[in-house]
Amino acid sequence: MVTQPVGDGYPHHWEADVVLRDGATAHLRPIAASDADALQSFHQGQSEQSIYLRFFTYRSVLSEKELRRFTQVDYRDRVAFVITVAGAIIGVGRYDRLDDPKLAEVAFNISDAHQGRGLGSILLEHLAAAARENGVSRFTAEVLPENRKMLTVFAEAGYEVSRHFDDGVVSLSFDIDPTERSLAVMASREHRAEARSIEGLLSPTSIAVIGSGRPAEQLLEHLREGGFTGPIHTELDQSPQLAVIAVPKAEVLPVIERCGKAGVKGVLVVTSGFADDGETGLALQKELVRTAREHGMRLIGPASLGLVNTNASVSLNASLAAGMPRPGKLGLFSQSAAIGVALYASTARRGLGISSILSAGSRADVSGNDLMQYWEDDADTAVCAMYFESIGNPRKFSRLARRLARNKPVILAKSDALGLQLPPGHVVRTTQAPAGALDAMLRQSGIIRVKNIDQLANIAQIALSQALPAGPGLSVLSNSLALARVVADSASEAGLVVVETITDVGHQENPAQALAELREKLLLTLRRSDVDSAIATLMPARGLDVEALGVEPIAEVLAACAAETGKPVVAAFSGILDPQSPVEGLLATGNGDLPSFSSPGTAITALAALVRYSGWLRREQGSFEPPEGIESEAAQGFLDGLLEQVEGAELRTLSPTEAHQLLGYYGIPVLESVPFNSDQEAVQAAERLGWPVVLKSTDPALRQRLDLGGVRLNIQDSVTLKYEIAQMRGALAHTGEAALEVQAMAPLGQACALRAIEDPLLGPVVSFGLSGDAVNLLDDWAHRVPPLSSTDVSELVRAPRAAPKLFGYQGLPPIKISALEDLVARLALLKDEHPEIALIEFTPVLAGTEGCTVLSVKIQLGNAAQRTDSARRAMAS
Repeated sequence: MVTQPVGDGYPHHWEADVVLRDGATAHLRPIAASDADALQSFHQGQSEQSIYLRFFTYRSVLSEKELRRFTQVDYRDRVAFVITVAGAIIGVGRYDRLDDPKLAEVAFNISDAHQGRGLGSILLEHLAAAARENGVSRFTAEVLPENRKMLTVFAEAGYEVSRHFDDGVVSLSFDIDPTERSLAVMASREHRAEARSIEGLLSPTSIAVIGSGRPAEQLLEHLREGGFTGPIHTELDQSPQLAVIAVPKAEVLPVIERCGKAGVKGVLVVTSGFADDGETGLALQKELVRTAREHGMRLIGPASLGLVNTNASVSLNASLAAGMPRPGKLGLFSQSAAIGVALYASTARRGLGISSILSAGSRADVSGNDLMQYWEDDADTAVCAMYFESIGNPRKFSRLARRLARNKPVILAKSDALGLQLPPGHVVRTTQAPAGALDAMLRQSGIIRVKNIDQLANIAQIALSQALPAGPGLSVLSNSLALARVVADSASEAGLVVVETITDVGHQENPAQALAELREKLLLTLRRSDVDSAIATLMPARGLDVEALGVEPIAEVLAACAAETGKPVVAAFSGILDPQSPVEGLLATGNGDLPSFSSPGTAITALAALVRYSGWLRREQGSFEPPEGIESEAAQGFLDGLLEQVEGAELRTLSPTEAHQLLGYYGIPVLESVPFNSDQEAVQAAERLGWPVVLKSTDPALRQRLDLGGVRLNIQDSVTLKYEIAQMRGALAHTGEAALEVQAMAPLGQACALRAIEDPLLGPVVSFGLSGDAVNLLDDWAHRVPPLSSTDVSELVRAPRAAPKLFGYQGLPPIKISALEDLVARLALLKDEHPEIALIEFTPVLAGTEGCTVLSVKIQLGNAAQRTDSARRAMAS
């Protein structure tokens, strides 16, 4: 075991647990002097060929001088990473800065026993991230032509690699700034590795249940009754792929250590009590994860309800829930075991078929992000349903959810307190973002957000059984005029467009004729081009008497019409008193399942959620092309200089000159303001700026408020300026000493407010609103989480309720919306690229018919926390 390095210069934030190509885990960290013996052992374990490929010559051992050079680095000009499993080094990567400070030479050495596990690409990503942090922008490497594996690492990294052959050596060179292609390559590798790690947990070839007492007995019983297709053990002597641990809390860590030594690939911990024991329990929980990852294992739990996979080739019920669920296409993820039970029960009541279930419990390791990686490629899962108590890595969640939601509906039930407080046992950060920012991030990602698990199950039953609605057009069919009107009103309030209301169905005395009429009218309305879906809401009545007929014949008709037209149909049977009549959940018919509800309002709410999701799918995704004229590197260099003056957690407010210079790197001009002490200084400033000018109070509460006397416009000459200064000083005397400034008169326009912050939970958040009462009293802000596509930017400026004022409200001319969108895009990119910027406020921005003018800016810097979704692969800690 290598002693963990400790020292003032050691960059702890570079450490990371990583998932390898085969789904196993390993630990990556900077090398330290204490690694000398381990590095020597690693070297001596390599073949002659591998040593030759790395050093261009063979050496059986590394000399003391070489060991010192390789392990004693400064973490700036010379950086090296090691990847370890169970304390042993399995891979080394390093860079050494050359005479050109922007250039560094990079090299790797991968254990012969661990070739093909993706270690080289992971080391390259982390070295590149560290190098960029230290001001290096380009890597070079010299590789022997026969070292095809290393050449492949560089070729497949996604960078633009130039190469030439000289004196028997291939020389490579490439810029290491992330490109769209390199980020895509990284995301693809991360996706495959994490999906494979979850596949190994959900489809184990063998299982051991470790423990005694009732929980262990239940687990064994459920595994056997569920028909698990592999061998089931109660000990570790057969090296099972998955170990299910149900031992007392004090014994969990030793059992995990035994599992690691036995070659187990993953552990499921059902034992609880860690989250309920304060800091002591959390520390022990972290130790469980550290030990599991050190031995290359993923960990589910603790306090997990278990795992289920209904695929016939696996038939896994490694859970405390009795009975194997009905096989189907719904994937379930829950953090809380208790909520997981309720979620499972809610779906079971509705007859929803399940593909897989994972209960993360305290979510110490395996998380919802991991499940989304797995579900994306899982052919057995068509709809993804999740219950969250916390989000450990929201930027990654947003990225994965946006990708997954393009292929499958993702329904998320979350508490309104999500991010505002920490659930027991969950080591995450709380949010300081404005109210609504988290929900905005979910909508931006295509997530169908619901408030409770019943709403989740309601939406899932439609999504599982029906085609997605192509639009909001709805037909309402009923055998009750009054009921049809109520349902139509409810649909309109939910954002649906009621195209047709049909109430003369099913009134024939003959049930067969009534069913035939229902079919005819439903098919006729579904074939309309402006109808995208239909709801049949029926009550006990003549002809279509549900209680007399039973729901089955009606369901057959409705399902047949949906199948024939390819448009969704939902049923709502109201007023049914017979408890034996199945009116809630999926009704099986010869034409597929039909979603049925006892409340038409519930049906409308669920259908409307899928209509909104379908609209998100149809919208243009937009591009992520940056605006022209961006100087990111110059801005970073400028910020680095300013950050040298920031200590600890303090914030530094930039001076107007500093703020204007920083914004200039992103093409954002600010209209100059000049503070003054005397009338003469004010006149001199006005003459330099050019008449007419504006006189303002510098008080943040007054500088935008014409109505409170803090602003005087369109001052044409020095005499008027001196008069207005005297008037304003008198009017504001009650506020204390009035500090004033003059500013050039900007073109008239709608006053807007733009703000961007760095949030502990969400990372960068950009907010937009229309200045004045809309934001001050009504909190009418819209929020988005960068990176923002062109579509995201367009939607952001149109999202506030007061946004119609931008587009010609009550006869006013519309603003130049493209100029406002360009400003928002520049601000979003600036905030996304520089987490050290804690706050940017543009108050106000005048959006006019010819362009936008930023009148005032406030920028604060702070020491940036390391974002959890950077350009390197790392598991959440």
